[in-house]
Amino acid sequence: MNTASKLIFFDTETTGNEQKDFLVQIAYKIYSSLDKKEDAVFVGLYKPEIKIPPEASAIHHITNKMVENKKPFSKSEDQPKIKKLFEDKDSVVVAHNAPFDLTIIKKENINPNNFICTLKLARYLDPEEKIGRYNLQYLRYLLDLDVEAQAHDAFGDVLILEKLFERLKKKLIEQEKINEDKAIERMIEISSKPLLIRTLNFGKYKGKKVEEVLQIDRGWLEWLLREKEKSDVIEHEDWIYTLKHHLQK
Repeated sequence: MNTASKLIFFDTETTGNEQKDFLVQIAYKIYSSLDKKEDAVFVGLYKPEIKIPPEASAIHHITNKMVENKKPFSKSEDQPKIKKLFEDKDSVVVAHNAPFDLTIIKKENINPNNFICTLKLARYLDPEEKIGRYNLQYLRYLLDLDVEAQAHDAFGDVLILEKLFERLKKKLIEQEKINEDKAIERMIEISSKPLLIRTLNFGKYKGKKVEEVLQIDRGWLEWLLREKEKSDVIEHEDWIYTLKHHLQK
């Protein structure tokens, strides 16, 4: 596969962040090195199988009234087109916190073969965890990404994602002294594996190293692992991997 042949930057807006939630909006932008179509863009809005709760509308500003006359994504004409595009062997889908977006589209019978997670890449390229936070909007302003985009709108996030991807790719190329094609391959490889997290960024031990907490309160880490494993929230795999590593489970 020519890993750089077709990059698809995409984002979803949903009814929430749990296993029971559904797609409300999807947006993507294609960059293809084969035909140089740099501005192939798409935004679609759909009526989910459950009501959009006010908590979700408060984030993405999509209401039940706005989608009442829309089709569910699964019954739309867009689903088979997007499925074909995303599942193409030469396609590499790119998302921030990709496990979440992939879980959502997999519920719609879309299973990409190759993906890149910019959140995981940001962690990988910050081994000393100097950044502290890795959410898309924080990185947008921290890195001063020059883009006009509305936060928490699917297409707005795609535009930010594209800029962030280019910044991370450049840093990876410089750090590992590789060419662009190899960088894409490395991004796919890094995205497919869990990463160890060094520092807690939440809870009563916020700011402390996981190794330090292991020495003073192993029971709390065991409790945290149980909570992560049983939660219906679509969690990033890195925390479960990190906790199992330190607890030797």
